[in-house]
Amino acid sequence: MNLIPRKYYLDDLFDNFLTVPEESNMKCDIYEKDGNYYIEMDIPGFEKKDIKVECNKGYLTVTAEKEQENTDEEKKYIRRERIYGKYKREFYLGDVQMENIDAEFKDGILKIMVPRKEETNSKTSIEIK
Repeated sequence: MNLIPRKYYLDDLFDNFLTVPEESNMKCDIYEKDGNYYIEMDIPGFEKKDIKVECNKGYLTVTAEKEQENTDEEKKYIRRERIYGKYKREFYLGDVQMENIDAEFKDGILKIMVPRKEETNSKTSIEIK
C-alpha cells in the first residue's frame, strides 16, 4: 500500500515547464455578435505568410508554422525561448456559410469572422398512419 500519491503537485509544474502544448501558444476568444461568430487568436511572433486558415467539413483549422532561423556558430546561447515549429488549433463550426468566412491578421492577432447560416425550421410533423 502506497500512501504517497503517485504524482505530486509540483510534477505538473515540471511537466508544463518541459513540454509546451501546441495549443497553449494560440490563445483565443470566441464570441457571437450580430448573427456571426468571431474568433480572435493571439499568434505573436508570426507573419501573415506563416499562417493558414482552412475550413473543411464543418471544421475550421488554423495552422501557424515558423522555421528556426539559422544559428550563428559564434553565438553561445544562454537561453532560447522564442517560438519555432508548427502550431495548430481546430474548431468545430457546424453548418456555417463557409464561402463567406473572413480572416484578417494584424499586430500578432488573427481575427476570423464566421457567418452563421440562417436557421430554418427543420422541425417536421409526421402523420402517423
